[in-house]
Order: sequence, then structure tokens, then C-alpha cells
Amino acid sequence: MAFVKDHPGNLLEISGLTMRFGGIVALDNVSLNVRNGEIHSIIGPNGAGKTTLFNCVCGIYKTRSGSVKFEGREILGMKPHDISQLGIARAFQNIELFKGMTVLDNLMSARGHLLRYGLLSAIVYAGRCSREETLCRDYVEDVIELLDLQKARKTPVAALPYGVQKRVELGRALSMGPKLVLIDEPVSGMNLEETEDMARYILDINEEMNITVVVIEHDMGLVMDLSDTVSVLNFGVKIAGGTPQEIAQYPEVIRAYLGESTG
Repeated sequence: MAFVKDHPGNLLEISGLTMRFGGIVALDNVSLNVRNGEIHSIIGPNGAGKTTLFNCVCGIYKTRSGSVKFEGREILGMKPHDISQLGIARAFQNIELFKGMTVLDNLMSARGHLLRYGLLSAIVYAGRCSREETLCRDYVEDVIELLDLQKARKTPVAALPYGVQKRVELGRALSMGPKLVLIDEPVSGMNLEETEDMARYILDINEEMNITVVVIEHDMGLVMDLSDTVSVLNFGVKIAGGTPQEIAQYPEVIRAYLGESTG
């Protein structure tokens, strides 16, 4: 399986990003860097602008204020499918899968943009078509094994428990062969055992697949255990950034997110 190789420095650089919806400022001059090879968590209360930030990086929301660079290339203003082809994949909080299709077919569909054969080759299923389909299948099978989805591979997604569907959603993103994966609240709605399993999968993605990970998450235990770096948003403003240990000491974070004693 051909996993992504490291490049030194920052993989993602966000500078002065501002996003407005009418009179509402969802992101206010947000800047942060994601180093290649790290797990970077973004935390903050509901409505802090976390998912809006992901939407700007992925090209879903358009803003002309600020800069988003991936591997040193400006991607702000690019179309979502062009951004994904550069190597940015996303796993959504609300599961975005083809519910009537099997796990295997959902994951295979994520690699369609990587296929480079013509109509004739596809009709006869020979030559380049056969070779590329085989390579894609091998890659997807490795993702299935990494996420322990072997028993569910031929099962329609709609028939799977919620926790397994979340894994399939993550697997769909990984099947694109990304350099950077954005994961929005991977353990929301999960029990303790499922949360612990997901934490292990995220570590494996980062360490074994050598993929840089950015996570939005409310589970502070998960954030503290997994993260190399944490950025904190509140009302669209970045109020802190650093290691998990540093973040836990910020008075602003304690007030805005972790809670402050009034006794």
C-alpha cells in the first residue's frame, strides 16, 4: 500500500481568515498552522466557528478575506473537487454515505477521481482499466483492515450500527489517499468502547498511514490524549494555541470551554 510520505514544515497554513454570513462574523481573522505529520485538534463551544473553518478549507464556503495554503499553494477560492484532488479529505459529523451501497462500494467510490482509463478500456475491462481497478481495490482493502471493517465489507451501510457507520465515513475519506484528513467530531454519539476504538484508529491513521490529521472534537479526554497541537476558537476568534498541556492552563480556555469555578 503506497502511503503518503512526509514533507517538512507546515502542511496547512491559515492566515487572517474571516467569514461573514450577512452581519454575523463566523470567523474573525483566524490564523493557525498544521505541521506535517501531526494530529491537530480544534476545540471550542458550539457556534465557535469550527465547522465553518473546515468548510472554508474544503472550498464549500467562499471568502476572499485571508489565506489558506496547502503545501505552500493558495487554495482559497478553489472548487471543492480540485481541493480534494490535491490531497485533502474530510469525514463529516453527519454521516454522508450512500446508504444503499455496501461498505466496499462506498469506499471504492471515493477513489473514482484517481482512475485514468478511457471508455473503451472500461467496456472490455482490460489493460489500464483492470490494473487501476485492482490497485484501487487493494488500497481500499487495506483501509477496511485498518478500521476493522472486514465483517461489514459486503453489508449495505443502512444496515450497520451508528458507530460502524462512523468508521465507514472515516474510511471513505481515507480511501481517497489523502495527505491531510479533516475529521469533524469523530466520537459524537458513541459509547465509551466505541470512543476508545476510534481514538486507536485515529492514531493508526496518523502513525501507520502517515496522514496528517485535523480533528474537531468536544471530548476533552480524547483531545488531550491524541493531540500534538490544539487550537481553541470562541465566537469565531482563535483565543489560544499550543500543546494540550499548555492549552489546559489558558484562563481564556478555562472560561470559554472548560468551565470556571464560581465557588
